[in-house]
Amino acid sequence: MAIDYLDLRASFSERIEVGVCENVPEELERATERHPLIEPALIEASEFAEAVFRRGEEALRFCCQNDCAPIHLISTRGALPEAACDRAIVVISTWPLDFPQLQELFDSARQRNFRWGVAIPVIFPVTTNLEALRDIANAAIAKSLALNDDPETYDLLFHADLEPIHVATERHIAALAAEIGIADFITPPRFEQRSNWNAALLLTLTATRMIAMKHDVETASRIARSARTVAQLDKPIERIASAARLAIIGSLDPISVEALTEWVESGHSTFVDHVNKQWRLRRDAGV
Repeated sequence: MAIDYLDLRASFSERIEVGVCENVPEELERATERHPLIEPALIEASEFAEAVFRRGEEALRFCCQNDCAPIHLISTRGALPEAACDRAIVVISTWPLDFPQLQELFDSARQRNFRWGVAIPVIFPVTTNLEALRDIANAAIAKSLALNDDPETYDLLFHADLEPIHVATERHIAALAAEIGIADFITPPRFEQRSNWNAALLLTLTATRMIAMKHDVETASRIARSARTVAQLDKPIERIASAARLAIIGSLDPISVEALTEWVESGHSTFVDHVNKQWRLRRDAGV
């Protein structure tokens, strides 16, 4: 089964035809003549085609040569690039959940001194398994996990509402990340900068977590709309905050104004930190 990480779809086929670009640098040069290559940039190089053709690695090289810091996404069946610039972030998706192969990718990423992290697609019942999540978090990978033949598991897969399990698992993953001292979301390159994209990401992440927890959904919806507004601003938000107050941006809700003002000044937001603390809840808490 293959995952489309852009359209958020999963599909299966015995045989898939793959279209391959003949000359990646030439195509990107032509494309950037009309539209400059700007961040954020995502290179979707997952699945087996990357291990064969390495077109994602060529795109990564082009980005690095043109001062663009990309996120380079691969998967268990894909392949790590041989090299990456210091600004690039390599993300390894843990699908399929083949522990020996993942351990090899993790070890190679460390040896090559990449800035890297792990993305865990929440797919019932494989990556909702708490033991599997613990093994990934600890990188103590010594076994393979496959779908068992439990009739109850199959019944849940096709007939149950899995959203509560998915949300609880995402929160569990965030809690595990916090316990080992790493970020609980994919941090883009240069996330320390007070850019409009980073501000929009901060608000979007907060809003989606509030909605998933069903915590003050109306406020969360306003924060999400404010995130879109920030992403579309013509002027840098940091300049607006220093010259005046963010409240002059009429379409920003008061909570977003307060959160972003504090974030621009200190790099943190008390409100956002509070939501993130609530979000990080282990599924086995109290067990």
